[in-house]
Amino acid sequence: MQSLTKRRLSAAELDALVRGSTGVGCRLETELTDGWFNSAYRVRLDDGRAVVVKLAPPAGAPVLRYERGIMATEAMVYRRLASLSGGGVPTPALLHAGDGFLAVSVLEGTPWDKVADRLPLTARTALRRELGAITARLHALAPEDGRFGYPAPESALSAPDWRTAFTAMVDAILDDAERWQSALGVPPADIRTMVAEGGYALDEVTEPRLIHFDLWPGNIFVHVPAGNASDPRITGIIDHERAFWGDPAAELVSLAFGGAAGPDSDLVAGYVQAGGRLDFTPAFRHRLALYGLYLGLLLVVECGPRGYDADHLASCRRTLNDHFAELRALG
Repeated sequence: MQSLTKRRLSAAELDALVRGSTGVGCRLETELTDGWFNSAYRVRLDDGRAVVVKLAPPAGAPVLRYERGIMATEAMVYRRLASLSGGGVPTPALLHAGDGFLAVSVLEGTPWDKVADRLPLTARTALRRELGAITARLHALAPEDGRFGYPAPESALSAPDWRTAFTAMVDAILDDAERWQSALGVPPADIRTMVAEGGYALDEVTEPRLIHFDLWPGNIFVHVPAGNASDPRITGIIDHERAFWGDPAAELVSLAFGGAAGPDSDLVAGYVQAGGRLDFTPAFRHRLALYGLYLGLLLVVECGPRGYDADHLASCRRTLNDHFAELRALG
């Protein structure tokens, strides 16, 4: 995906960056172009290891408020997952975190969205259950300081309670929308009112948990055995930079891009079987609608600084408007 936030380096510049930080040089193999925000390159280190080098946007590039410092968030998530008791959340290994870049191991497999059409129904069912279980284990992680919101201090979007943190998150993206003159198609004042009216539901969330918030199929790698598409497995989840500490219900918003995520879905069945808990009460559903609205806002507003085309913006605006209508229907 083309984006104005991507920082591109030549093979020689990549080698100098990696060598200067790790003492080991590298040879560029290919640019990984599926990312939407950061640049990523597959390189071969001088010691023979294949790794992915992920670059933060160049200094001074315009980013949204919540995006400030999010590469450090991704590094933190990799470290926390590596220390998770019993493991159970497959992800690349963090090999190095440098100034404005990460080096991680290469995952076996292919992004789920690239192989989805090849998978029979039974395989998709099994994968959704496996993904539910992985998500439940991801949600076992809690912040060390007990605060809700985005971990990076640069964003200043955290608080001791979820209502305050989430309200600040929404206010920040609405401020970004004004800055970028984003044509939301819905009144910001109405959005703020909706968040305030959902305060009673947000107050039910008292324990912050790690929320990836970008678990669409492109960020989930699967291995499909040659000649046997009926027996795939998940090999890892990537792109943790959007993560925040919050309500597990929020995870269902991006998970829904890959299939059903309701109370009777295979995904939720796997989540519950792994020890997670998702109670689809009226308050839960109210929060879920708020989180859908928030993600819709992110998708629309990021089109400004990233320079996405009009067709993509129109698609994102439809997503936002659908979530706005859903929330309004709740009364």
